[in-house]
Amino acid sequence: MSEENTGNVEPMPTDPNRISEDTIVNTTTMAVVLGVGIRRVQQMIQDGTLQTIAKGKLPLVKNVRNYIDFISDRQRTEEEKKLDKARATAEAKLKVAKATIAELQAKELSGKMHRSEDVQIFTQGLIDTVKSALLSMPGRLAVEVSLCDTAEECSVLIKDAVRDILSELSEYEYDPEKYEALVRERQNLSEKPEEDVDE
Repeated sequence: MSEENTGNVEPMPTDPNRISEDTIVNTTTMAVVLGVGIRRVQQMIQDGTLQTIAKGKLPLVKNVRNYIDFISDRQRTEEEKKLDKARATAEAKLKVAKATIAELQAKELSGKMHRSEDVQIFTQGLIDTVKSALLSMPGRLAVEVSLCDTAEECSVLIKDAVRDILSELSEYEYDPEKYEALVRERQNLSEKPEEDVDE
């Protein structure tokens, strides 16, 4: 019966070229294995990254592991630096945004700036006033126009009514207090949910 059938295998003879936990190499071999220069190996020995058992004698397996840990730590550190830089940039942008918002709010409260929706509200109010005046004109003028004898008299009558409307519109003035009232009302509405939470 063969040894393969009995399951008995002779131990392999010790091979001096086989790598084990006890393999010792010189600086040149260590540099080749790690893919770096000899000076770099010497520098890593000095800073404690690589270990020696004697001058120019390094445990191969242990130092390969040390080198892998060193590279992994360095990559982690670089990633952390990138994250820190990204975080700092984001925080700086947030501070700038908050400062800009605060400045705009201050301008809004002082009447130096108005939101487009507020301007739209007052513009719509002015348009509604004009519309109302124009739509009421036929009813106001109907009787008077019917009493006119000529088209020229009708024309003068209508022109006078239009001038009255334009004169009334010319007296329209910008009122910063009305805009401020809208701002205050909006602020009160935005603060109400917070008050409810406190209650």
